[in-house]
Amino acid sequence: MTKPLSTTRKALVVGGSLGGLFAATALRAVGWNVEIFERSPGVLDSRGGGIVLQGEVLRALQFAQIPHAQSLGVRSRNRSYFDRLGNDLSREYMPQTQTSWNLLYNTLMGSFPEENYHHGAKLTGIEQHDQGVTASFEDGSSAQGDLLIGADGGDSAVRSLTMPGTSPSYSGYVAWRGLVDENKLPESAKARIFEDFVFQHDAESMMREYMVPGEDGSVQSGHRRFNWLWYLKAACGPELDAVLTDGDGRRRRHSVPPGALAPDQDAWIRRMGKERLNPAFRALIDNTDEIFVQSIIDFQVSKMVFGRVLLTGDAAFIPRPHTAGSTAKAAANAVALATAIAGNASLDEALLRWQQQQVSEGIQMTKWGIDMGNRIMGITRH
Repeated sequence: MTKPLSTTRKALVVGGSLGGLFAATALRAVGWNVEIFERSPGVLDSRGGGIVLQGEVLRALQFAQIPHAQSLGVRSRNRSYFDRLGNDLSREYMPQTQTSWNLLYNTLMGSFPEENYHHGAKLTGIEQHDQGVTASFEDGSSAQGDLLIGADGGDSAVRSLTMPGTSPSYSGYVAWRGLVDENKLPESAKARIFEDFVFQHDAESMMREYMVPGEDGSVQSGHRRFNWLWYLKAACGPELDAVLTDGDGRRRRHSVPPGALAPDQDAWIRRMGKERLNPAFRALIDNTDEIFVQSIIDFQVSKMVFGRVLLTGDAAFIPRPHTAGSTAKAAANAVALATAIAGNASLDEALLRWQQQQVSEGIQMTKWGIDMGNRIMGITRH
């Protein structure tokens, strides 16, 4: 690892989820002081469910010298496709590992100083000056650093300040999601999908399932969870509005979290499951306590660096979940950034070189995800 030029440089990371933690831990590894500012007032938990564990995530943990359990996830063996009756259409040995948001978050948090992580910090302004950049927050506080990193996701406040008027676009379909404790699923269903990555792909619809660590991070047999996603179309307008209106009548912007789904939507997706899914997948939905839903959205930027302010992760590029690349991309952004600026006398030049590569890779990934998702869902773009 390159020896850092100075240990006095400071980064302000806006966003305390996985992307922000990847950026913060990578920069600390090359000698920077880092403060994280997270807008949520409480401790984050259970965001996003399951994640396919990619090599970029493991490299980010290694780069930041973060200790972790020997197994960060659950190993799947086969990639299988079922029809609606549950018959095997194909099965191929294709091992991979699936982890969970909780496990990665807790692993990263365990290596970041608690006193440098600030909850309830809602960004309201950014000012750049000769000494660097100052961030202002809703509570009247402010912070100054040499660099400000927007790692605050698809609804990035940093992006709204640096690129006003830009926002993600809706793809035309949503992902219904859920998690089921391993021992809660009936044996008849468990036997069909146990430790496999399983799909049912119909016209304009696809459901997939894989196992992930338990809520407490356990990867021991009997203590894990089945994670499922079902992609279904929802037309923009009244149909999508109904899907994203929660049980309190509030129209959410992009997703309705676990426990907040409107009763009529919960009943609808369970009914659809009984009508359209194979028996094992029906059992998954039947045994899910809290179904949640997210709209599938697209976003790309043409630049990621704005002086001493930059965007990373989903604040810059939102890949569709078919790529399994959102978390990996955030991890790769972070390691590349830390590598680029470590020991570099010209921070501005290093940032521009970092941007060139990251924008190219981000455009390639998001385009790939859009093309793949549209093929899966039978969407034709003119």
